[in-house]
Amino acid sequence: MAQFTSLTSRALAIPVNDIDTDQIIPAQFLKVTDKNGLADALFFNWRYNDDKSPKEDFIINKPESKGAQILLAGDNFGCGSSREHAPWALTSYGFRAVISTSFADIFRNNSLKNGLIPIIVDDETHKMLFDLLEEAPRAELTVDLATQTVSFPGGSFTFPIDAFNKTCLLNGVDELGYIMGFEKDIAAFEAKA
Repeated sequence: MAQFTSLTSRALAIPVNDIDTDQIIPAQFLKVTDKNGLADALFFNWRYNDDKSPKEDFIINKPESKGAQILLAGDNFGCGSSREHAPWALTSYGFRAVISTSFADIFRNNSLKNGLIPIIVDDETHKMLFDLLEEAPRAELTVDLATQTVSFPGGSFTFPIDAFNKTCLLNGVDELGYIMGFEKDIAAFEAKA
């Protein structure tokens, strides 16, 4: 898993509530067992016409959106079925953080295990961020995991994350990698037994 310390990026706003995992990555793309090609399938039904040509008005298809690594989404992001392919598609595209007022639990856990930070904000902050991006679409946000803050032009706010996932992300390790960090301690304990 890629290490996450801090990130400064533009954010893309998709002000839609209840974006489920089938909208993030439709079922026809769930046959793969790795992340290859999933970036092109992200929001597939929203991004492409029936002839698979890009919809010019969808935010991800706009040239000015290229390179954005933060997604600002509506409430209840990642609801629906428990497919790990959803955070795979988001990270394959280049997103490293998603901001919403709430996340489905399974999506949130899958995201944290794949290096994607789900940032929960209150309704007031959520609205302020949408307003900011409407007024200044190229505004940059900075996500600092160590201090658990998001900075934006004119201010900052903190966000919650549990200590274990924070440690794993800061060190770029998954759960197994975290345990393997104690390999010498485990071997010493086993030698005493």
